[in-house]
Amino acid sequence: MMPSIVIHSAGLFTTVQDAGRYGYQRYGMPVAGAMDPFSLRLANILAGNDPGAACLEATIVGPEIEFTDDTAVAVTGADMGLCINGRSASLNTTLTVKKGDILSFTGLASGCRSYIAFAGGIDVPEVMGSRSTYLRAAVGGFEGRALRNGDILGLGKGQGKVKVKELPQGVIPLYKSSQTIHIISGPEAGRFEMEGLRSFLTAEYSVTDRSDRMGYRLDGEQIVHKPGGADIISAGLSAGTVQVPGDGKPIVLMADRQTTGGYARIANVITADLTLVAQMKPGDTMRFREVTLDHARDTLLLRYAAFGV
Repeated sequence: MMPSIVIHSAGLFTTVQDAGRYGYQRYGMPVAGAMDPFSLRLANILAGNDPGAACLEATIVGPEIEFTDDTAVAVTGADMGLCINGRSASLNTTLTVKKGDILSFTGLASGCRSYIAFAGGIDVPEVMGSRSTYLRAAVGGFEGRALRNGDILGLGKGQGKVKVKELPQGVIPLYKSSQTIHIISGPEAGRFEMEGLRSFLTAEYSVTDRSDRMGYRLDGEQIVHKPGGADIISAGLSAGTVQVPGDGKPIVLMADRQTTGGYARIANVITADLTLVAQMKPGDTMRFREVTLDHARDTLLLRYAAFGV
C-alpha cells in the first residue's frame, strides 16, 4: 500500500501545485503552478524529489496533516510556525517523520505561502502534463479544487532514504512587508505619459484584498496613460507582467494569469523577484525599480547557483 497523508484541517487555502502546465497557453489554458516557484523547487530538492514535483501550497493559514507511513518532508516559503507533533520544527531543511506523526502550524509570522513537499511527491493524476490545480476550470490537483478537511492524498514512490539537507540561512529570501521589486521595461511603456512612468518608478503601491493567484491588484498613485494608451490589441502575458488598465492602478499577473490581455504592459517583474511578490499579502507594500535584461538574467543565475537549483 502506497503512503498517504490525511488532511485533518485544510487551512485557509491549500492546493496541490507543481512547476506548472506548459505548452497549452495557445489553447487558452493558463500555466497555473506554484505562485512561488523558487520555494517549490527548494522544498522538493530537500525532500529528495525532482524540483518540479507536486507539493502543497498553503496560503496564510497552514493545514494540519497526519502521516500514514514513515517518510521525509520539507517546508519552505512563508514562516507559519511549523510544528511536528506540537513541537517547533525548522523550515528549509529535510525532516523525517514517522507513521502517525502530525504536521501543523501555529500562525503566520512572515510571508504568505508555504510549500510542503513529501518524498515521492503527491500522487494525483496529471492533466495536460501537470498536477497543478487550476481552480477556475476545476482542473488538476486533487479533484480540481482546494483541499478540505478529511481529504486523503496518496504519495508517490520515493527514491529510498532521503539524505538530510539544510539550506544556509544567509541565502534564504527575506519576506518583508515592504519590498523593492525589480522590473524591466514593458512593450507598451511608450503608451504612458512621462508623469505616469515617474509615478510607477517612485511611488509606493500596496497589495489590495482583491489580489489572488491570477494577479495582484495594487493601489497607489495613478499611472497616467497617453490619450488612448490604456487598451491594446490582446497580446501574450507572462508571469510578472504588469498591466495598467484605464484606472491607472497596476496589476501584477501571477501563476493563474490569463493567456492574453488587452491592457498596456508597462513592465515585467524579473523572475528572481517573483518569489518576493508571491510572498506578499494584502496590506504589504512595494516599490518598483527598473533594471536591465542582463541584470535580470544575472540575478536569476546567481540565485539558482547559490541554492544549487
